[in-house]
Amino acid sequence: MSATKSKSSGAVPSTMSPRVWIYSFLLSLQYGAQPLISKRFTRREVIVTSSVLTCEIVKVVSALILMAKQGTLKKVFAQWSLIESLTASGLPAMIYALQNSLLQISYKNLDSLTFSILNQTKIFFTALFTYIILRQKQSIQQLGALFLLIMAAVLLSVGEGSSKASPGSNNPDQILFYGIVPVLVASVLSGLASALCQWASQVKKHSSYLMTVEMSIVGSLCLLASITRSPDGDAVKQHGFFYGWTPLTMIPVTANALGGILVGLVTSYAGGVRKGFVIVSALLVTALLQFIFEGKPPSFYCLVALPLVVSSITIYQKYPYRVKKKEA
Repeated sequence: MSATKSKSSGAVPSTMSPRVWIYSFLLSLQYGAQPLISKRFTRREVIVTSSVLTCEIVKVVSALILMAKQGTLKKVFAQWSLIESLTASGLPAMIYALQNSLLQISYKNLDSLTFSILNQTKIFFTALFTYIILRQKQSIQQLGALFLLIMAAVLLSVGEGSSKASPGSNNPDQILFYGIVPVLVASVLSGLASALCQWASQVKKHSSYLMTVEMSIVGSLCLLASITRSPDGDAVKQHGFFYGWTPLTMIPVTANALGGILVGLVTSYAGGVRKGFVIVSALLVTALLQFIFEGKPPSFYCLVALPLVVSSITIYQKYPYRVKKKEA
């Protein structure tokens, strides 16, 4: 189907090609800058569903163009099956659609560094659901790393819930329920969807581009089906789909779409270990950009939590579970 089939065994090259280095750098930059870009170029009046749907459209178009340039477009869709597509991509797509909406809400109510750090708890939930679905075990060091990650999340929750951390709100309850809670729920959903995607990749051998197209279409259909009964649906009827948009709103939308494609590419070509280092780099990018463009140094809770997050991710990626001879 695509080059990802050759890696179905899970093996990852010992060295990274220049192309993979470029993918990793771009993902780190996009992931770290996305919260700041969204706040700077997305007005609070923008309807969340409109930005999510537009992002999915951009993602589909971009993936199709990339498949066409790769020369795999005709072959992929000649072998395409509706039942197989729904099985492999349907459920993860629905989960990711809800996750994206929650992230859009959280962007507007948390400072950028806190959002990025809390968003890393998805690694814990990915490990949890990977064990539940694929029976992939964790080493002792990895369990310790996940404990550090939980400590960091608790520190940030306490700190953000008791102090003013959002430029648009002085209300601790709003910060908690519209900032911290949405991003943590989104992390749970991300972990579940990630495990399901890993299952689809191993069993169904889907390429990253095909998964992107399928999941974006299914997720968009789910949003369209639910919009009639949501506050966003009423807002669209009253103000129009692109209410609050400016030409600059397409900047965070496009960046988010390209980031989704890059996640699949980095995972496919570089593997989970190197993707972990990309995530750590993204945290540092967020802290640096927030200081440069917002003039806001990290809070005390962020300073305490940041090394915990960095250490936990590094340890988790460096000490994978090794199968004992008796288990092999």
